[in-house]
Amino acid sequence: MNALLLTLAFAPAADPDDWKKAEESHLKNIKQLTFDFVRAGEGYFSPDGTKIIFQAEEKDTGNPFYQIFIMDLKTGKATRVSPGNGRTTCGYFHPEGKKVIFASSHGDPDTKKVQEAEIKQREEDKKNNVRRRYTWDFDPHMKIYETNLDGTDIKCLTPNAKVYTAEGSYSANGKRIVYSAGNAGNVQLFTMDADGKNAKRITDAPNCYNGGPFFSPDGKKVVFRADRKEKDRLQLYVINSDGTGEKALTDDAKWVFWAPYWYKDGKNIIYTGADHSNELVRPNYDLHWMNLESGKKTRITFAPGADVLPVFSPDYTKVMWTRSPDGRSPSQLYIADFTPPKE
Repeated sequence: MNALLLTLAFAPAADPDDWKKAEESHLKNIKQLTFDFVRAGEGYFSPDGTKIIFQAEEKDTGNPFYQIFIMDLKTGKATRVSPGNGRTTCGYFHPEGKKVIFASSHGDPDTKKVQEAEIKQREEDKKNNVRRRYTWDFDPHMKIYETNLDGTDIKCLTPNAKVYTAEGSYSANGKRIVYSAGNAGNVQLFTMDADGKNAKRITDAPNCYNGGPFFSPDGKKVVFRADRKEKDRLQLYVINSDGTGEKALTDDAKWVFWAPYWYKDGKNIIYTGADHSNELVRPNYDLHWMNLESGKKTRITFAPGADVLPVFSPDYTKVMWTRSPDGRSPSQLYIADFTPPKE
């Protein structure tokens, strides 16, 4: 789910000279990766670290929604692997590197009408100087698909689902997928075999959203986000991959936390967070680090714009994330050398 990617505006966190210097503690050689798109974000590395899969809005195609692309990091060449119609989100490489999964609504017979309605709405918003508040559409036509790296041999892994199924990612051994499924207001976490069989529900928190799940490096746990106490006020949770032992990692009603991603030791995570306590000030989303044993948190980014959806390279020496440094320009993918906080 490309939650909050671009539609938020942000309050300054620090003076420009200050925030750039502050980021040097953990980030070096910051570089923008995507350029040739209206907007881009939510990227993940291939197992060998030579490619990334991400979502982006193409220019002048008649489709205002994200599609899924794979980019060669050496050449910068990006190839679309999703069909090109409807919405997409959450591309992810199989650990063997020969297949990817992503969620798409291209099977909806009314995709063209939906796209045209979105374009019309954007034109009206621009004309009236309106900036819409972010909402995520839990489209029941959204299903999880598997495909080759060039977009061929596409196969639906959740063909019988009558509800939203998306936000999928593989376990490290490639045998299982963890994902979200449900209707708006009641989305739960499930696991299934890599071929789509043997689906099993692992969360039991009705009337809320549970999403953005990732297996721990050893496959024994799943980290995710959920709005258990208040709609859209996301907090972070961890649960055993069999559905037992759920534990809240954050519990601060004034903040929104989301997009958690595991570090290699299985004891730390990187995630996105922002203070929502002042309704008159737009939240400034930044990347943060948390030690799950001590609960200690460390802020990683300090830009006055949006820093969201962080992930690590396979060797954990780099972090990639979605950024709009000034909070006004369209979001794009960035990468940097990463130094973890000291224990």
